[in-house]
Order: sequence, then C-alpha cells, then structure tokens
Amino acid sequence: MEATTPVSQRTNGEGAVAEHRGVMPPVAPAIADPAPLGLAAFALTTFVLSFFNAGLVSDKGVPVVLGLALAYGGIAQLLAGMWEFRNNNTFGATAFTSFGAFWISFFVLEQFQADKIPSANLGAAVGLYLIAWGIFTTYMWVASFRVSVAVNLVFLFLAVTFIVLGIGEANGTESLVKAGGWLGIATAIVAWYASFASVTNKTFGRIVLPVRELK
Repeated sequence: MEATTPVSQRTNGEGAVAEHRGVMPPVAPAIADPAPLGLAAFALTTFVLSFFNAGLVSDKGVPVVLGLALAYGGIAQLLAGMWEFRNNNTFGATAFTSFGAFWISFFVLEQFQADKIPSANLGAAVGLYLIAWGIFTTYMWVASFRVSVAVNLVFLFLAVTFIVLGIGEANGTESLVKAGGWLGIATAIVAWYASFASVTNKTFGRIVLPVRELK
C-alpha cells in the first residue's frame, strides 16, 4: 500500500511530492544552440542575393536565390527561431523567426506576386517593404546591445543595408541598390563570422574566436 504523504509535504508542490516518493520530477531535455544555424542560413542567402544587387553577376541568375530563400534562409531560420523559443531566448526567437519569414515572403514576392504589381508602382512598393524591414532591424539592433559585439554588428550592417536598398528601390537609383548590395555582402560576412565563432567555440569547448558577449 502506498504511504500517505503528509500535508506539509503536499503543499511544497509536485516536485517535492515526487522527490518524497522517490521519483524525480521530469526535466526537459536540453537542445543544441540553434543560433549558429540561424546565422549561417541568414548569411549564405544574403551573400548570394547581395552579389546580384551589387551587380557582380548577371540579373539573369536571380532565380538561383529563390531556392535558398525558401529552404535555407526561410525554413531553416524559421526552425531556428522555434528552437530559440524552446531555449527561452526571446531575442533569438524574434530575430530568426522574423528573418525566416522575411525570406519566405521574398520567395513568394518574387515567384508569385511581383508581376501583379504595375511596373510604375513596383519600385515604391519594394522600397516600402525593405524600409519597413529596416525599421524592425533597427530596434533589434538596439536590443542586441545585450547580446554580443558580433551580433550587434550584424544588425547594424543589416539595418543600413535594408534602408539603403529601400531608398534605392523606391527612387529607382541603381547606384544605391548596388551600394546596398555591397553592404549586404559585408553583413553576410559578419553573420558568417558570428555563426563560425559560435559553432567553433561550442565544438572546441573554449573560446577560439571571440564574439565579445555584452550581457
């Protein structure tokens, strides 16, 4: 027969009762840090698209970005954001989920919606789209002052990239779009470094590449 648990122990909560009965309360399994995946997915997709924006490769190759935008920049980042929710990381969850959704929306825009917008209005529409993302990225940049120097620089470069690209698209200024492409390449390199540093430091179990934590 199971012994009756005293009232004083029952009031300590389920964990105390379970411990009294010799059963430990369930512990949620730990999961790997999804941040290196999210940063890598963002970096690679941004890097490839930015080469087209900078005019370094022909615009005829732009469709190659669409698969990346959906699968890696979009779905992989979205999953990283969901895992950051599981890790109780509000910043990471908001950033990766949002930018994963950005790349999915970019895929939908390019594949299904762009040809439905009159050419006279397309530049202004895309400019608004990019500048709005620049606003979001700017306030995430402010929040990143409690993450790390590496991540802070990613958001700083990205915010400027979005705004420069947005103004360039809205005004039809090719030089600004190309400048935004170069800024995007710089953003991708910084994001790749942050991903590389994080996964390398965790794999080696020590600081190999500094990111300068700001917490």
